[in-house]
This record gives sequence, structure tokens and C-alpha cells, in this order.
Amino acid sequence: MDVFWNAIQSVLAIILLMAVGYFAQSKGYFSEGFSNSLSKLIMKIALPVSIFNSMLERFNSSQLSKLAAGLIYVILAILIGYLITSYVVKILKVPRGRRGLMIQAINGANTVFIGMPLNTALFGQTSIPYLLVYYIINTIIVWTLGVWVIAQDDPTTGENGQKVKFDLSHLLPVPLYGFIASLPFVYIAPLKHAYESLTFLSQTFVPELGSLVTPLSLIYIGIMLSNFGLKNMKFDSHVLLTLGGRFILSPIIMVVLILLGVHLFGVQLNPVFQQTLIIQSATPTLAVLPIMANEYHGDVKFATNVVVSTSVLFIIVVPIIMMLQTFL
Repeated sequence: MDVFWNAIQSVLAIILLMAVGYFAQSKGYFSEGFSNSLSKLIMKIALPVSIFNSMLERFNSSQLSKLAAGLIYVILAILIGYLITSYVVKILKVPRGRRGLMIQAINGANTVFIGMPLNTALFGQTSIPYLLVYYIINTIIVWTLGVWVIAQDDPTTGENGQKVKFDLSHLLPVPLYGFIASLPFVYIAPLKHAYESLTFLSQTFVPELGSLVTPLSLIYIGIMLSNFGLKNMKFDSHVLLTLGGRFILSPIIMVVLILLGVHLFGVQLNPVFQQTLIIQSATPTLAVLPIMANEYHGDVKFATNVVVSTSVLFIIVVPIIMMLQTFL
């Protein structure tokens, strides 16, 4: 029960920060384009710095090698999710223009704007490197297989008529620069000692800049929810199916893989690592889904509805998952 109550309190803190953004946007406190600027500040400056700082504070070279098992779990979980959902949308005859979006919505996570502040609230800064494992794989699959799935579902083309052009910049997004930049400091002790001796950087500037990620991300989500309009949420059969896939199927796949890894192969994960992977598998769907829908002539209203719905309902889902994890 303590786990459930702690999760409730963590989620309430998240709700309040989102409410700040929602209230301020609804009152017109922010000028047009502010949310776009805020997104860039988070993604291009604060988040890379936060990842860099977390890697240096929480990890050493021996611990870094232990992340490999998590990578395998995430790859398998997401790919299995794509296979299952691809089959389900065909069986249920989901119309073109929604099929690809539904598959992507179920398997693509919002690991930055909600996933990171949620993980930090639940498990502390020590969980960020574990979250990074999910973020890397999720990002790569979303911008390769995920884009291809949506493009193939373009209702304005033939069944296989859409040619997909990949933007390689998506495969190495700016937040990963923080991880890459941290590696020399993790593996080369003198370099790390030199950095730590510069206390104005290591103890003040870098940690404080990185700490902006959580509050700003949640304020940003609040702004987006205000722009989308909570009154526009509609729960038709396809939305409900997507919610079930995101909040039930996706975490179940991750849990089954982790249990199989433990009992069949003896692969033990750090408890926080394990909890991070499960929680991230049930975070709201990626916020760029409506943009993808627009790019490939999909159902933009459906995509927007799914983003809003998952961003609101995760508040209920997370405490339940945290409580259920105590039985693993």
C-alpha cells in the first residue's frame, strides 16, 4: 500500500506542474510560439545537460556495461508489440489512415516530456541512465520502422506506393549528445577528476541547468493539453483499443520478457532498472503523432485524440502499475 500511496503522491506532483502550464496557457500568459521555444530549450539544451550530469553522478564504467541487458529487453518488447498490433488492426479491419497511427501510438512512448519527469518523481535521478536505454531504442524504432508503418498506411497512395525518406538526424537526436559527451568522463578518470575540480560547473551550473527538465517538460505538456482542448477527447472503439494497447498490452509484454529473462536465462536487472522499463512501456504515446499523421495524410484528429487521452489517463495507470510491480 505504501508503494501505491507513494506513486499517487508522485503523480499528484506531476499533475500540479502540468496544471501550471494548462492554467497559464488558458489565461493567455504565453505568447504564440512560446511552447515551441520551450520545447527547444528542453530538447536542445536542458535535457542533454541533464543526461550528461546524471551519467557522471550515477554511473561508472563497470555499471555502464550492465545496461546491455536492458537494451535487449526494450528491442524485443517494442518489436513484439509492433507484430501483435499489426495483426490486430488487420483482424479488426481498422481503416487506412488509422492503422499505422494506432500501431505507432501503442508502441511509441513519450519518454522525454512525461517519461523522464515521471521516472524522476518515482525513482529519483539515479533512474535517468536506465530511462536513457528505453529512450535510445524507442527513438530509433519510432523514426525508422514507425515512420515506415505510418507511411505505408497513407490512404492517398497504393498499398505499397509510399516511398519513405528517413531523416538521419532523428536517429541521433540532440538529447543523446549528452550521453555521448559523458562517455570520455566515465571511462577516463583524470578527465572526470578535472571536471569535478571545476566546482562552478560540476556542482552548480550543470546540475542546475539539468534540473530544469522536469518542471519545464510538465509545464510544456500542460500547455499542449490546453491547446488540444480536453473537451475534445472522444473515446470511440479505436481510441479505446489504442489505450488498451498502450497501457495494458505494452507493459505486459515487457513484464513477460523480464520474467522469462530471469527464470530461463538468469538475467537479473537492478530493481530500479526493471521498474523503469515497465513504467516507460506504459507512458503516454509520443507527442509528435499528429505531426506524423499530417505528413502521411492520416487521421490527424484521431492522432491528437490519442495523444491527449494517454497524456491524461496515465495519471490513473501509473499508480496501478507501481502497485502491481510489488508482486513481481
